[in-house]
Amino acid sequence: MTDVVDSDELLRRIQRARAFAEEEERAWRTRREDLRMTDPDGARDAEVRSVVYESVLRVLDEILTPGRSAGGT
Repeated sequence: MTDVVDSDELLRRIQRARAFAEEEERAWRTRREDLRMTDPDGARDAEVRSVVYESVLRVLDEILTPGRSAGGT
């Protein structure tokens, strides 16, 4: 069985996903800073994860507002 999702619900889901990705990116960036002096490997892992969430944010931003970041690459 396939659920049918209207455009408003799809937009809400994308906005929730964007908010989650933004929260995670911020949390991993903070963790990276916290670990920088005491755990370089952990800080590196946190850096990678923050970059991943930053990339997800860029994709979701392009879906929500096409062309907004056109000059940023």
